[in-house]
Amino acid sequence: PNEVWHFEVFGEGPDKIGGVWAAVRIPDDHVGVSANISRISTLDLKDRDNYMASENVFSVAKKMGFWDGKEPFKFWKAYSGGNYFGEPKAFSIREYFILNALAPSLQLSYDSEELPISVKPDKPVAVTDVMALLRQTYEGTEWDMTKNLKVAVKNKETKETDTITSPAANPWMGTDMLNMLNGVKEGTVTRNRLVAVPQCSYSHVIQLRSWLPDAVGGVAWLSFDNPGQSPRIPVFSGTTDLPAAFGICGQHRHREDAIVWKYRTANKLATVRWGLTKEKINDAVAHFEEKGLSEMPFVENRYKELQDSKGEETARAFLTGYTADFAGATILRWQEMADKFWKMFARGF
Repeated sequence: PNEVWHFEVFGEGPDKIGGVWAAVRIPDDHVGVSANISRISTLDLKDRDNYMASENVFSVAKKMGFWDGKEPFKFWKAYSGGNYFGEPKAFSIREYFILNALAPSLQLSYDSEELPISVKPDKPVAVTDVMALLRQTYEGTEWDMTKNLKVAVKNKETKETDTITSPAANPWMGTDMLNMLNGVKEGTVTRNRLVAVPQCSYSHVIQLRSWLPDAVGGVAWLSFDNPGQSPRIPVFSGTTDLPAAFGICGQHRHREDAIVWKYRTANKLATVRWGLTKEKINDAVAHFEEKGLSEMPFVENRYKELQDSKGEETARAFLTGYTADFAGATILRWQEMADKFWKMFARGF
């Protein structure tokens, strides 16, 4: 693909069949960010190379009373009105954090009504940068929800006392915990929507490399459960089958044969004492990220060798087997960590 377009669609209204849509082209040297809210602003439909919309985009907004036809039309303001916190903004903390991380030179302000749908990064963005951004919990920043959860600890050797973030604090605390902490002292924790949310079913980073054969040039780095805790598995365009567990949904019930629970058990247990477990989780994530990226040249070359010597079917079977083996290795590691965490917390949480 030579272009990337950001597309948004809304229903046309009660008892109506159809939709209202708009699309904006992301410039070639830009990164666009959208996290489950409307981001499209003004539409220059005379510029067909960069903007598209349904014929009813303005008329429906007028008919529904979303736009008076006088003030400048903004798609997000007409059809969304704000973010999921009820703020009259075309972005949330997630868009702001990532855009600001990519282009700090722009000095974007969270107090703005809207931010650009895309930015030109201050430096080239690698696939590892995207993976890291999807793991973000704002640790160490003003948005860190654990920043006020401190405890005093005494060094057994020096007898000196130091203040650290409580080992029991984690960025994925639930509503009951947040309410309790703020009930003890108002303002202890300000809830922020994380990039890496704990209820995530799956996430993916799609890497497209047009200079390689299609079957191996396209790879989806797939992650199940919390993207801040789980490894990424390379699934190639030429992968023809996936392990059976990939086809079983465990998002709304516990099933040990569902792929999401291969990681969720260890991930959830780790949050009990995140200060003690996060290094183990982070090291495992880093290990498989490095493994996948470092082995990519071998996979590409082996695919080409098999394609030339034994044909496309054999070459794709190799990709399929590689994905299955890689997934199996991650599953084994997360099961081992789950067992260790159960032992760690055997006497209580």
